[in-house]
Amino acid sequence: MNNVKIIHTDQRNPYLLSAAEERSTMRKQAAKRNRLTVPRRPAWDESTTPHELDRKERASLLDWRRGLAELQENDDLLMTPFERNLEVWRQLWRVIERSDLVVQIVDARNPLLFRSEDLESYVKEVDPKKNNLLLVNKADMMTLGQREAWADYFRKAGINYRFFSASLAKEQNEAMDSEPSVDGENSSGRSNAQAAVVDGGDKLAKEAERLDVQDAEADEEQWASEEELDDNADQRTRILTVDELEALFLENAPELEDTMGTPHRKTQIGLVGYPNVGKSSTINALIGAKKVSVSSTPGKTKHFQTIHLSPDVILCDCPGLVFPNFATTKAELVCNGILPIDQLREYTGPAGLVAQRIPQSYFEALYGVKVHTRPVEEGGTGLPTAEEILVAYAIARGFAKTGQGQPDESRAARYILKDYVSGKLLFCHPPPSDPPYDPRAFNRELYNVAHLPQKRRTILAAQTEGSITGSEDPSLMDDPEAVPAPPIEGEKSNRLDKRFFGPGQGNNAGHLTMPFNHRYSEQGIAANKQLSGRKERAMLALERNIDPADLKMSSKKHFKGQRRKKKTATSEDY
Repeated sequence: MNNVKIIHTDQRNPYLLSAAEERSTMRKQAAKRNRLTVPRRPAWDESTTPHELDRKERASLLDWRRGLAELQENDDLLMTPFERNLEVWRQLWRVIERSDLVVQIVDARNPLLFRSEDLESYVKEVDPKKNNLLLVNKADMMTLGQREAWADYFRKAGINYRFFSASLAKEQNEAMDSEPSVDGENSSGRSNAQAAVVDGGDKLAKEAERLDVQDAEADEEQWASEEELDDNADQRTRILTVDELEALFLENAPELEDTMGTPHRKTQIGLVGYPNVGKSSTINALIGAKKVSVSSTPGKTKHFQTIHLSPDVILCDCPGLVFPNFATTKAELVCNGILPIDQLREYTGPAGLVAQRIPQSYFEALYGVKVHTRPVEEGGTGLPTAEEILVAYAIARGFAKTGQGQPDESRAARYILKDYVSGKLLFCHPPPSDPPYDPRAFNRELYNVAHLPQKRRTILAAQTEGSITGSEDPSLMDDPEAVPAPPIEGEKSNRLDKRFFGPGQGNNAGHLTMPFNHRYSEQGIAANKQLSGRKERAMLALERNIDPADLKMSSKKHFKGQRRKKKTATSEDY
């Protein structure tokens, strides 16, 4: 009976942790983090037969899985669904052994969850000359302030990192493909204009051009030092281009030793990471054409691939695999794209996380819905719950169940969670710090009108930006310090007030109109019963605002007094 725990689902989501439970779980995870390892490939040489190597690899993987299973069962810690297939780990071993530089690609919204510290140690164990690089992909989803906070954390931790965005690189490649025709027209136009100026012999234009060149050279010399300082500051947070990323690979790769009689060997770059973090998209952006299959479903790449990027660089794309790491809830794994959404059964937990992280006002502005939350007077917390946002989205999109036509919350949850994973609903985790960052303040700049789609921006164009929050930094996020929200009244309270104080009541204003059957109920009988004695005296005294002792009332309600008057009258007549 000690394991029984009563949970009220109307107050909190049973699939999520409270703040105290989350802090306790994080402390337990920090104490056991050194046990999160990746499986090692057993040592082998030329004399090792394939059968012996296969047996050693299977035994090594079995011991590794046994250690993680003990960690989960004995310490009651939830872990990511790490890869258990030996063939996938063999692909990783081959990529590490072939590569001179191992690049871990992580999602910028939660870099620490997708980073494996023990993988970097294993790379150094294979060959101390090999180097590691942490490539923070999808950095365009972060603001400049968020990138600065993470850059400070990476530098303090001694992590070699760079920011990159495969989607921005793809857009740049497409823009460059469409530029040559436009540039040719512009260059021809400029050459014709310059020829006309030269032919005309306009000396005044030439003199003005010479003075402009002199002024530009003077300005460059004056501000050269400041530009160098700005470049150094931007190196920490700047999102790299495709050319800069290729140069970064060659810069971080170790120098190859040339031996006599052997041809020149190309530098091999291994790309490793979780499923759906953008490894294949990064390769496609580097090449400039689609060479690797890309999908939003985790685990699209099945075997490692080698792509010749240039005469000096070869890229090795490793299949996406989940490294062992701690997680607080399964809902966190779904929201981070580690678990596939289409195979999801329990959706209230992930939807509850989205409801906690995304402000209600931004959610309503993005989807054009109205979320009806339970007011505080009826037991609400002031924040929308998973059921409330799912019902609002389902009603707005017309998602209904067969039968009675109730809102289809399961279908609505899949649409909302896919938007969250894809980045339409943005939330970036802050880096660890002391004191810790406030997640709402850390993501405040993400919830403004500029992050809405163009269609939604057009609808909200009538509202001025300054009227959103009344500040110079407008945000659709609710800020209780800037704008105190009025108390929300529930529908029951509104209906009661309209019936009690509504117009058209006449003399009955302030009195409830009871139904016909109310008079036959116990309350109705008690209401229609007339008062007598002290209760009647007290009520009359309250109505007249006098002391009940000063009120004179007949104590008895019978007609004996009238009979006595009649008797006295008849006796006097005689």
